[in-house]
Amino acid sequence: MFQEEKSFNFRFSLEAVFPEDYDGDRDEYAWVQDWEKRIKPELLKVMFECIRRYSSWTAHVRNRGMSPDDEIEIVMAKDFSHDD
Repeated sequence: MFQEEKSFNFRFSLEAVFPEDYDGDRDEYAWVQDWEKRIKPELLKVMFECIRRYSSWTAHVRNRGMSPDDEIEIVMAKDFSHDD
């Protein structure tokens, strides 16, 4: 079987800005926890809802050894190996 691949990245860089008198980890990275618990799961849900609209494509999450805190890879596949 022959397989071709192409990569495309959505990259999110998270930043938080604090006042000059901020004393380090006072908020215990609450802004990151907000991303992890609310925003990232919702983005993944919306992406998979969109992908499902295209029935000739399948999608699944692939882990290449990176922590899901740092990277989530979604593999989109189109199978031409079967005659319809």
